[in-house]
Amino acid sequence: MSKPPLDVYKDTVRNEWIDYNGHLNDGYYAVAFSLAAEDFLDYIGLYLDYREKTQCSVYTVETHILYLRELKEASPIEISCRLLGFDAKRIHIFQEMRHAESNYLATTCEVMFLHVNQKGIARSAPMPDETQALLAEILEEHSKLGVPVQAGRSIGLKHK
Repeated sequence: MSKPPLDVYKDTVRNEWIDYNGHLNDGYYAVAFSLAAEDFLDYIGLYLDYREKTQCSVYTVETHILYLRELKEASPIEISCRLLGFDAKRIHIFQEMRHAESNYLATTCEVMFLHVNQKGIARSAPMPDETQALLAEILEEHSKLGVPVQAGRSIGLKHK
């Protein structure tokens, strides 16, 4: 993976991901972002091997997806990941999905993860010190990029 943002996932829009309008279905944007998030979690050491060894895992607790431009079948996509913040138990990331040839920004996904100990009753738990140290290094680099304009949004209707 590269320095900021981390290039974590490449794929092609699959036929089974297409909706009745001939575009990438909204749910499959989430699938692609989830696959990219798994690659990010693997990069920081919190994925399959970690879960098997420790009985700890990372749960997605909140996601915000913005659909900016459509993608069609067979479009090549690339997803990058930027670390926006973390604490002992949480990781806040921002992902961008781009058309890999035209390089336009198609959609963004902001995610909050929670580190969970799954032994007995699942409860939030601090991540290992070495993971937090790696996240600190990544955050130092990613902070230089600033906060994306799409980050931190909420959804709702304004009442007059």
